[in-house]
Amino acid sequence: MQEVLDLSIEQQLSAMVAKHLGRTRRQRPSSEERSWDVSLPLIAEDLKTVGLGQIEMLIEYQLPESSRRADVILSGVHPETGADNYVVVELKQWSSATLAHHSDRIVRASGIPDEQLHPIDQVSGYCGYLTQYVEVLHDRPDAVHGVAYLHNATENSVSALRERPPEDSGRMFTGEQHDEFLTYLKSQFAPDADTGAADRLLQSAIRQKQNLFSFTGAELRAATQYSLLDHQKLAYETVMNRVSLSRQADQKSVVIVTGGPGSGKSLIAASLLAELHRDGYRVRHATGSLAFTESLRKFPGKGSTELQGLFKYFRNFSDAGKNDLDVLICDEAHRVREVSTNRFTPAAKRTKRPQIDELMAVARVPVFLLDENQVVRPDEIGTVKAIREHAVRSGYLVHHVELDGQFRCGGSAEYDEWVRRLLELRVGGPTPWPGDPRFDVRIASSPREMEDFLRDKNSDGMTARMAAGYCWPWSSPKEDGTLVEDVVIGDWSRPWNLRGDRAVGDAPPSPLWATDPRGFGQVGCIYTAQGFEYDWSGVIIGPDLVVRNGHLTTVRQATKDTTLKGTKKDPVSDEEFDVLVRNIYKVLLTRGMRGVVIYSVDPETREFLSGLVNRDLSVQ
Repeated sequence: MQEVLDLSIEQQLSAMVAKHLGRTRRQRPSSEERSWDVSLPLIAEDLKTVGLGQIEMLIEYQLPESSRRADVILSGVHPETGADNYVVVELKQWSSATLAHHSDRIVRASGIPDEQLHPIDQVSGYCGYLTQYVEVLHDRPDAVHGVAYLHNATENSVSALRERPPEDSGRMFTGEQHDEFLTYLKSQFAPDADTGAADRLLQSAIRQKQNLFSFTGAELRAATQYSLLDHQKLAYETVMNRVSLSRQADQKSVVIVTGGPGSGKSLIAASLLAELHRDGYRVRHATGSLAFTESLRKFPGKGSTELQGLFKYFRNFSDAGKNDLDVLICDEAHRVREVSTNRFTPAAKRTKRPQIDELMAVARVPVFLLDENQVVRPDEIGTVKAIREHAVRSGYLVHHVELDGQFRCGGSAEYDEWVRRLLELRVGGPTPWPGDPRFDVRIASSPREMEDFLRDKNSDGMTARMAAGYCWPWSSPKEDGTLVEDVVIGDWSRPWNLRGDRAVGDAPPSPLWATDPRGFGQVGCIYTAQGFEYDWSGVIIGPDLVVRNGHLTTVRQATKDTTLKGTKKDPVSDEEFDVLVRNIYKVLLTRGMRGVVIYSVDPETREFLSGLVNRDLSVQ
């Protein structure tokens, strides 16, 4: 605490915090850096004032397996019990704020254009998340408390926010309540020095997260109290608010939720589905992915025809009536197609009605969760622009929530940014991998080396899969049921995952490749990997994406994917092909939870990647 005050006096506080986070300070400080210089010394001074000058302040504490950070965690011992005690403090510089229409959990704050989650819910979510995943806190939820401190606000300027009642894991103080805030701090901590509480928190083991399917299954059968964080919770509350209004005012709304891989879109979808189903709403979950939907039916829906019936495909609503549902949750909505009909649709039922119109019409509140950088087929049109424009033309209100967190890839926002730069989906081009202890990036010198490494991970109880760009032929199984080893690289060869939905020999059906342990023996593709995650991801970059002159370039003639080649009737332009291939590898490179192993069949590309990462599989 004293160090914070000293650094503040020396005008070095924000520089020290930025250095700790691995950031380079800008000439003009960001709003976050300004808040460090203003808000942190206020807390330190308050602690000193009430005789708690030895309390330890954990600044910008990284939540486990997440890119989210708590502003401050105060660590000490409780004055009555003597047990370790923690107060999570969310610092807000808002001068005024009010509630959004018909909600006590969604806020509009001065100077911030987008709607925000109520500060009490934000800090309460942090507390819940900590007790779920930090081992030393898991059985002691009473040791974690949350405070939102709006030190620039008065009671009058945020009076509407008082409609949200406080709780032990979340309460709010304004600058006008300074004395009450000091009293609260004194009630939480004894003035002991060097208690070690902060070290015990930092050194605690982290509990393993459930995978999406386990979580969804548990949530559908009973509320799990899983803590959605920040904009995840904001998206959830936005949908629940619109659902309530759709009944009260007969008002139809479209909710769009956007975010990158691992930002929590599918967790939000599962949480909404479970809560709305429990509350008796007519709700369905839909995707455009055979693998994803069938896995949801097999695992979360196991043993229950009712639960299995909650999971549908986008194409299932072509004949549905208007507002047959209260809510339709369109997960992986970047996979929405132009139309639902295909070559298997009987001629009498074929229609040119846009699939997006079918999905909007069937529910009072259609929800679209998507990542525009995961559009991987020419006929996929799931973009914010397309959804918004159709909703506006239809006269529906539109609400858009953009997720800003990272919960896959070890919670490493740095890795997500590195991949975007590598694939030139972000301005600036490829950069060296800076390293991140939360996520391991390796370069393999051969596919055999990659496979051996990943097999060891599987043997250690982790999940691992290999996937590749679609650059090799794809044969049907032989008459004896064995798979053809189509993916041939030098003296190494492996089969693709199965095409169909029936197992052949030891290979699982296509929809279960990512979740069945038997899937390790085959190479997956974009259509079986998208939407899934595993501990370790092996990615084979084929000859359709190579480095030339320091930049990745796409090679059209190298693909074997007929949908990317296009036809005379439905051509795919070079520009569209380029974007789709980059999106495909963006998806493949962001499936891992703990690490990724990358191999390129092109020597120049391999050398380029090794120069960026500088960490091969021989490094332990």
